[in-house]
Order: sequence, then structure tokens, then C-alpha cells
Amino acid sequence: MGKVVIKVFVFLLILVGLFMWVGYAITKMTGGEKIAGGAVTISPEGGETIFWGKGRCFTCHSIGDRGSAARCPNLGVWGDKLPLPIGQRAAERAKERSKQTGLNYTATDYLVECLASPAAYIVEGFKNEMAIVYAPPISLTVDEIKAVISYLQSQGGEVNIEAINTPTEVSKKLWDKIAAAGAAGGGDPGHGEEVFKMACVSCHILKGEGGKIGPDLTNIGTKSVKFISESILYPAVTFTAGYETYVVIDKSGKKIVGIKTKDDGSGVEITKENGEAVTIAKADIKEITQDKNKSIMPEELIEAMTVKDYQDVLAFMVMQKSRQ
Repeated sequence: MGKVVIKVFVFLLILVGLFMWVGYAITKMTGGEKIAGGAVTISPEGGETIFWGKGRCFTCHSIGDRGSAARCPNLGVWGDKLPLPIGQRAAERAKERSKQTGLNYTATDYLVECLASPAAYIVEGFKNEMAIVYAPPISLTVDEIKAVISYLQSQGGEVNIEAINTPTEVSKKLWDKIAAAGAAGGGDPGHGEEVFKMACVSCHILKGEGGKIGPDLTNIGTKSVKFISESILYPAVTFTAGYETYVVIDKSGKKIVGIKTKDDGSGVEITKENGEAVTIAKADIKEITQDKNKSIMPEELIEAMTVKDYQDVLAFMVMQKSRQ
């Protein structure tokens, strides 16, 4: 019996050792993983740590002959197809983006765009499948992304920390997008816009478009993240003046619930959550009260919203700041 136990124990040790070796071999093939030992500096060295570590960039990209990933473009020199490393390549791509958009892109702008909005420019021969690095599960911070950009600049180009820390008109919008995602717990503003169009635009105006049942959200980003979050999750807690919920009971006993959109000598107009406006003559009103515990924002929307949808739409809302 003792010999059997020993044999099983030895077998398990061999099996564990085999798994550890396979893991080590895979990590080595992908270029080796570097583990960050604290706050990462905005430098090529800090960016290298993120690229080959937390950022998991090496799972899709290689740099020259370092790593074996081929799902996304090699960021070093790779044959005739990619004769320039990414630091030099960024300057050429910036010229292309300037022509495509009519905006004045710098090489740094292009690199920021690659990480903030990877779908904006897809390299020929590759698919749009890069992860959103500032959203879960990767969730890079602004400084970590800046460090990665400096590392990419160092691949054959000029490292320009000042350019990274001094956004142009192009990159400011991209950095705002990343910062909004961080403030919202790692949400993806791009997907948040899709959630908004699907679930919110029928009741709320945004930049001149949408319904008028709920408040205009064009400038909601000037509010605190806490306020915006509560407005989504607990709409009855943060009523905007003019959008309080009223309950009208007419003399026949019929109840109408919604926001009061008109109140004059002839009657009261109540707009319900489906957008239908109902006018009740003053003479027909038995009772009208404000319900401070209820919002006409549909409860089923909140119940159907996933955690990701919530984080994403919150990130999108944080970005909504109209220019004065």
C-alpha cells in the first residue's frame, strides 16, 4: 500500500512539474513576461514592463523576432511588409490619418489612437480584434498607457515624453476617452454609446437628438461620477428640476403617472414613460401629487442592464461635456 502511495505522489510531482515547464515555455516563446513591481514610470522601460506583462500586448503582437504572436501586426521590422519599426512607422501612419480625417496628426497622436480607439485604423491584412486595453480585464491606467506609448516610440523612433504629456487637439479627445473609462471603473465609452442609442436616446436628448421625456444629457459630464451613477441606478434619488414624477387621479378613479409637461388654467398635461401625453381638465382632477420615490425611467431597463453595460454607458456619460 505504501509503495502505491509513493508512486502516486511521484507521478503528481512529475505532472505538476510538466505543467510548470509548459507554462514557462509558452511565456518564453511570447517574449517573456515582466512583472511590474509597483507604480510604472512613464518611460520606455516602464512601457516595456507593461507591454510584456500586465498589458498582455505580447499575446497578439511581436516586436521583430521577439515573441511569436502573429494575430496583430509585428511592431518591429518584419520582412518587406513591415520594413519600419513602429516608432518610425507611426510617423508615416500619421500622414495617412491626416489625409483620411483632415486633422493634423502627429506620430504620437497615431500611437495614442492605436490604444484608445484601435478600430479607427486597421492595418491591411489584419482584423479589428485588438482588446480595449483600458477596460476590463486588462484595465491599464492613463500613466500605464503613456508608458507603453513611450516604449513604442523607442522602437526606431524618437522618445518624446513631452508630446505624450501635452495632448494635441486630436489626442486630447482620446485621452479624455481613456480617463472617462477609468473614472467609470473601466468602462468602454464606445460600447457605452451603443447602449445609450439602444436604451436611452428615445427619452433623452444628446447633442440635439433624442426624445424629450427625460433631461437633456448633452452636458451631463460636468456632473460628478457619483451623480451620474446614481442617475442611472437610482433615478428617483437625483430628480432634475422639471422632471419630477406626478400621479394624477381623475374623478373616475383613473390614475395617470408621468412628468408634468404643462399646467395652466385649462388643465394639466402628463407625459407618460412611453412618450404619450395625456391632458386632464382641472375640473376632472380628483387628486394630483408628486411621487418623490418614483422615476418614470423604466425599471426594466436597469434590470436588463449588465454590469458591463452599466460601466460602459457610465463612461460614455462622463465624456459628455459640451463646448462653451
